[in-house]
Amino acid sequence: MVDQGEEGFDPTEHEAREVAGEAADDREEFLTMMPHFYRGAVSQSGRYLDRLDLTVDWAIALVTAVLALGFQSSDSPPYLIPIGMVAISMFLLFDVRRYRAYDAIRARVRLIEENVYANALNPVGVTLSEWREELGDDLRTPKLKVSFREALSRRLRRVYYPLFLLLGVAWLFRITIFVPNETWLETASIPGVSGEVVIGIVGAYYALMTLLTFWPQEREAKGEFHGEEPGDWKKDD
Repeated sequence: MVDQGEEGFDPTEHEAREVAGEAADDREEFLTMMPHFYRGAVSQSGRYLDRLDLTVDWAIALVTAVLALGFQSSDSPPYLIPIGMVAISMFLLFDVRRYRAYDAIRARVRLIEENVYANALNPVGVTLSEWREELGDDLRTPKLKVSFREALSRRLRRVYYPLFLLLGVAWLFRITIFVPNETWLETASIPGVSGEVVIGIVGAYYALMTLLTFWPQEREAKGEFHGEEPGDWKKDD
């Protein structure tokens, strides 16, 4: 190891630049370094998760505000709810971008957990034989791990599709029962756009959202729990 306290130490020299390379061949140095990297990766993934949750919080607040304004009175513009649908779609796109970034960081954490800590607790072998090379390459050139299509489907299924359903049901109620003295086509219309066109656009949009949400695909995301059923760990005998 290079002693940084000795006189004449030059951090620009090749030996100084490659000081961390000694840990690759020194088992003790490597095991000392990994916990610090793991804690940093966990902290970073937590910050990305906080940003993801913040987007969801704003989306829920927006839905609440749109419903409150849309049903404030019978004179409230019924097209406030479709405007809310557009706004939620924008939040969805922001959320997908943040989710992909979170998944990329979380993938590093899972790589360490699967191949270092899980193997230390139960030494049955690593899950990825070249995990150190994979992790090193990803640190040098970070890459997203989950496709936009899968990220979109996951965020729809877990958060945004129920919000869209809530807005859709509210909109149907708003253009039918809420204003009994008008036909639903008249209520659904927007200045300059007939009710038939508005209903057709909204219907097509919901069909697309449903397809994107439930179309089956292979799982790529790393920051997710496996399965839907709870496990039997810590069960009472």
